[in-house]
Amino acid sequence: MSRRPNPWIILPALLSGMLAAWLGGTITAVSCRYQDPDGRVITCPGATTIVAILAFLLVGIGVAVVMVLVYRSLAEWRQQNESGSRSGS
Repeated sequence: MSRRPNPWIILPALLSGMLAAWLGGTITAVSCRYQDPDGRVITCPGATTIVAILAFLLVGIGVAVVMVLVYRSLAEWRQQNESGSRSGS
């Protein structure tokens, strides 16, 4: 039996990736901000962008892998229950 991939798996991965990117970028931006002796606020947008992108990729891929494994195990469990109920009759 061939299983089709579930397109709904991508939604939690994207949402959690976006949340991780926002959180990682915000924390990096806040921790990297300092005030110059002239009174100007200096930030580091390069580090903020890199951390946000890495957080999005790592968390998004991680959640996608977990979702695929959960989907496969549920499909396998359903298949075993269906074959078990048929053979028991």
